[in-house]
Amino acid sequence: MRLTTKGRYAVTAMIDLAFHSQMTPVTLTDIATRQTISLSYLEQLFARLRRAGMVSGMRGPGGGYKLSRKPSEINIADIIIAVDEQIDSTRCGGDANCQKHQACLTHDLWMGLSEQIRDYLKGITLAELLEKHHIKEVARRQDHDAQRIIEIHRHSELMSNLNDLS
Repeated sequence: MRLTTKGRYAVTAMIDLAFHSQMTPVTLTDIATRQTISLSYLEQLFARLRRAGMVSGMRGPGGGYKLSRKPSEINIADIIIAVDEQIDSTRCGGDANCQKHQACLTHDLWMGLSEQIRDYLKGITLAELLEKHHIKEVARRQDHDAQRIIEIHRHSELMSNLNDLS
């Protein structure tokens, strides 16, 4: 099984959202800044996550995204599947037509591996990940780094405006 960027980014963004949306909605711009993920890519992922009923958007000032369910009710496999990522180690997509329209010698082996991976990811919820000390540390570091980027950007804009006035 090869998890693509789509699945990795969706899981990363959902962990970020779960961590930061406990009090107020979170903007995709904030997630993009903290996780260095393209804003347009996040918009595509969140459209799929919204259709899957995992997130809800709030418009207007103070708007953004929140989880639609409790973090304990969202598992990692569901996130990956919501963004159309396959959890499959076979070459045939599980259809057993890998060799001349029939199962190959190792079809059952790869099907078993796919099931193990799927079961493993189903057994991990966002709530469990939020409790991990390392994840909390990384989230705090990312918050600090993102705040520095915002301050640098504001300073740059201020200097640009001052130069325009002179």
